[in-house]
Amino acid sequence: MGENTLSGRILKGIGGFYYVETSEGLVECKAKGIFRKRGISPLPGDFVSLQTDGASPVIAEISQRKNCLVRPPVANLDVLFVVAATCEPAPNFLVLDKMCAIAQDNGITPVLVITKTDLAPATPLLQAYAQSGIPVIETGQQSDGAQQLKQLIAGHISAFTGNSGVGKSTLLGKLLPDIRFETGDISKKLGRGRHTTRQVELYHAYGGLVADTPGFSSLDLERANRIAKENLQYAFAEFKPYISQCRFTGCSHRVEKGCAVRQAVEEGKIGRRRYESYLAMYEDVKDLKEWDR
Repeated sequence: MGENTLSGRILKGIGGFYYVETSEGLVECKAKGIFRKRGISPLPGDFVSLQTDGASPVIAEISQRKNCLVRPPVANLDVLFVVAATCEPAPNFLVLDKMCAIAQDNGITPVLVITKTDLAPATPLLQAYAQSGIPVIETGQQSDGAQQLKQLIAGHISAFTGNSGVGKSTLLGKLLPDIRFETGDISKKLGRGRHTTRQVELYHAYGGLVADTPGFSSLDLERANRIAKENLQYAFAEFKPYISQCRFTGCSHRVEKGCAVRQAVEEGKIGRRRYESYLAMYEDVKDLKEWDR
């Protein structure tokens, strides 16, 4: 008897089981052992082929990915909504810039989403990203951010990510009222939110698929995707007009004479806070070999 195959997209993986949306409905299955031997894990967002001729279906093949993130663990994203609160917790600009850079390095559109605008002004965040080219959406009682988010979700595969406690699950609960998202309070002792979401799960919304992802801490991000130093400049979109104007090929935009990027920072054409994040990220990877990333 020939093998029966079925294809679909993974919506969730938990405890070694994967839930694949197929033309025949949602299928619970496990993955073949060969993936573990190869060091590959199926991820939400993956297109997969299932073998269905055994006692229970198994994932036999993972289609080539458009992109793949380590944190949050999800594949084939179009849009990454990076959520930041105006306060409680205060925004960590380096963390936000890392997440946006990781998205851009993977061909994903980053969108900064600002929460808790009723508790503190969004001005510092708005100023920091004014020249970045990254779309910024304010959410709250006095904004139409929800409508903008719905338009960006439509027809795309997207995920919401952010530091623990920024109100990510609360925001998703308003966008997807039929789905129950767990929310957690801010830990006063640690100054950050308690982790609520435990795994990545994709949900249908507004003609697209959207993922809630586990909240992370700054330490978690140290284990996230690292960007090669030679690619880092391209992960900051506002650098692009100036890179070719630098006097020296291979300019790192740190100390070189005739650096057009540094000149643009001095002239206020590139935000200084974003540039400082670039310097910190470059310092983090400048001595790494390819196999260390």
